[in-house]
This record gives sequence, C-alpha cells and structure tokens, in this order.
Amino acid sequence: MNMDSPSFLSSTRSRDRVPPLDESIDFIRSLKKESVQAVLARKRTEGELVLQPRSGVGAHDKMLDLLQGFDAPEAPHILSMTIDSHTRLLNFEKAYAVMLWAPDRLNGYPLVAHGWQRGRELNLKTRKAIEVRHGSPDPRALFEYAIASGLTSFEGGGIGYNIPYCQGIPIVETLRYWQDVDNRCGDLARAGIIVDREYFGTLTAVLMPPSISIACVLLEAVLAHDAGVACHTLAICQSGNAEQDIAALRVLRRLASEFLFGPDIYVALHQFMGVFPQRRVDAEALILLGALVARHGGADKVITKSYQEAIGIPSQRANLEGITLTNIVNSPLIGQIDFDSETIAEEEELIEGEVRDLLKCVLNGYVLIDAIGAAFARGWLDVPLSANSLIRSEVLPVRVANGAVRFFDYGNLAIGDKWRKRNNRLLGSRLRLNSRYEGLRRSVFHFSEATTDRIP
Repeated sequence: MNMDSPSFLSSTRSRDRVPPLDESIDFIRSLKKESVQAVLARKRTEGELVLQPRSGVGAHDKMLDLLQGFDAPEAPHILSMTIDSHTRLLNFEKAYAVMLWAPDRLNGYPLVAHGWQRGRELNLKTRKAIEVRHGSPDPRALFEYAIASGLTSFEGGGIGYNIPYCQGIPIVETLRYWQDVDNRCGDLARAGIIVDREYFGTLTAVLMPPSISIACVLLEAVLAHDAGVACHTLAICQSGNAEQDIAALRVLRRLASEFLFGPDIYVALHQFMGVFPQRRVDAEALILLGALVARHGGADKVITKSYQEAIGIPSQRANLEGITLTNIVNSPLIGQIDFDSETIAEEEELIEGEVRDLLKCVLNGYVLIDAIGAAFARGWLDVPLSANSLIRSEVLPVRVANGAVRFFDYGNLAIGDKWRKRNNRLLGSRLRLNSRYEGLRRSVFHFSEATTDRIP
C-alpha cells in the first residue's frame, strides 16, 4: 500500500507515519513473546482451547490497564485490541479529537490516532500476544499501524467487515481493500513474519444460518490463501442449539482443510452474539454451552462472553469470570458430557450440502472477487438483516423450539431442493407463522425472554 497517498496523509498527522517495513520486521523479531500463530499451534498440540476476550477503550493508560488485567491470569491466552468506530470508518481526525478531549466516549482504542509508538508500548508491556479486532471495510491504514506496533494477528475480511458495519460500500470494493492487506501478509510471510488472519463469520450475528457463515469465511480464506497468507483462523458464532453448532464447527474444519493448504488452519467460535438472557444463571448456562460446543466441535479458539452482556459493556471482572467459566472445558473431566451423535451427523450433512451449493455459484468464476460480487448482487449469496443496503438481505431465518436456526425464506440463495426439503422438514410448525415479523421477533428474543428478572 502507498502510505504517501494524499487521502492517507490528509487523515492523519505526518509525524506519526509508520516506520519503514524492515524496521517493523526487526521490531517484531525482537519481541520476547509468542505470536498468536504460535499460541494457537502450541495449544492445539496441548489439546486445549485458546480463550480470548474482546477489549478496547479510548484512553491509552486505561487500555494498558485493561490489557494488563487480562495479562495476569493463566487465561485468556490471547489479548484483544478492539478499535473504535471512527478509526474503522477512516475518520482518523475525529478519533484524534475525541481521544484528546473525551476518550471515554470512544468505543475502542484509536490506534492510528494514538500512533504506532503507543501501540508498541502496549505490546512491550504485556506478556501475551495481542490481536487487532475492528470492523473496518477499508483496513489498509490500520493494518500498517498494527504491523508497526508489532501486532501480527488481524481480524476481518471484505464480506464480514462490510455487511454488518457499513452502508453503501460495494462488496467488491471492500474485497479489493482486504486483498491489499492479504498481499502484505503474503510479503511478510515470505520474510518470515506470520500474520494470523481471522475471518469474522458471525456476520450480522443474530439468527445466522451456519451455512451462510461458513461459505463467507471460506471465500475470504481462499482469497487470502491465494494472496500468500500463511495462517488462517475461520470463525463462526454459536447459534444456540448444541448439535447444530457442533456440526457447523466440524463442517467448517473439514471444508477448510479441503479448500486451503498448510498446517496453520484454525477454527474459532464466538460465544452467543444475540440477545442474552437477563438472569446471570441463564447467561452463564449459555456461555458454558458455547464452551462445550467448541470443545466437541473441535474448535481451536473461543472468543468469550460474560453474564453482563444483556445490560451493557461488561466489566473486566465479569469478562474474567466468563473466561474462567469457559476454561472449565479445558479440564479432561468435562469429556464425560456428550451430545446426540445421530442428530449431529444429520446436521452436518445438511450444513455441508448447503455450503457446497453456495460455493458452487462463485468458485467456478474466473476472477473470484468479481464472482462473489455478482453472487451477492443476484442474491445467490445473501445475509439476513444486513446493515448495507447494497446487500439484498432477502433471506429470513427463524429459530425453532430447540434453538436451531432454520430458513423461513431462502430469498434467492443458491441452495438446491434437496436441502430445502430437509430444512422445511426440520422447520416444522414454524411454516405456519402468522407473519415474518412474528417469526423474527420470537427468534431474536428466544433466550432473553426465558425470564424477566434482572441480573443481580
């Protein structure tokens, strides 16, 4: 990427421009801590799940305190630098102004505004590896600051960081921005610096059919692999039904191994991203269920939640308690808990069939980015409840009584009749809903309306 472009220089202060790449590479090599890729590889060998929270605040000193608070206990194993919304949308000067006068109003850490020197300070003053999590449709400047800070794990992609986060930006445009980042990761890999690229398959997070999540992260990973990325983490979210979620993780790993190459291919699960239960006991049950799903589904990493999700931004203590609860599944004693293998197998067949149908409509295209754009334009690929009006968002999922997510309306998705018939059989009585709104509302609040008691 050309960091001397007028658009970049007009958005940030020239005194904070990143150092030459060779200098950043030397700094990364000098670090006395494991990289994210090394942590993932080691924990896989040890047979344990990697645990990671979300975390990001506007003030530098508070961000350091936050990271050091997570740095002290055994878990989490990886730290997060969640980036603020102004930086995500390239409003660097706005982020800088708010950082100076009211940093607590920022919903994350403005790395570009703080500068790479402060990024290095956060890296040097913590023992654990740090991943950059954000939501930017154009991540190119942020990526350069992350590398200059020595942060070699970078979340996102041209689908997952477009549809849920921006308005009016074509998918093809974001895919090309992200291709620049992936090309840079390929250059770094050839220099011996492995950047873990994580793909955000949760998408809009609420009522996400597993097959849509899996198809989208696989497409992003294939593009990144072709650009030379050497470490891939493909992440999807917990939908709420254990057998369906276990099946989705197993299908994701199987197809990732088929479409990608190399030892560093990892699978991650975001614990439940929808409307959380109010009562602490119910919220923690959902968190523990997600941890069990991750273990039985063969995930490598879990991005954790806390019992305070229903009432706002969790405290650090609540986050640590959620991590401790999730860490229970790293005990071998938990292996005595099992799930219905026949149901899981049926779910696997259905999910894999749907994913293969969705991938067929793009993987035969001559230029993959253009084929993805065309598939979204026609609705052959689609995502429910999209924030981006350029996405058709005609597909409508609903949640059935056991918590599984099914298709109520396929829109124009490229899924064949065999799998539609299977879905409709599992959908059952939900076909007789009085309205689309009724089905959507029941499904979104499925877990939260179990009780109206507030969390103590």
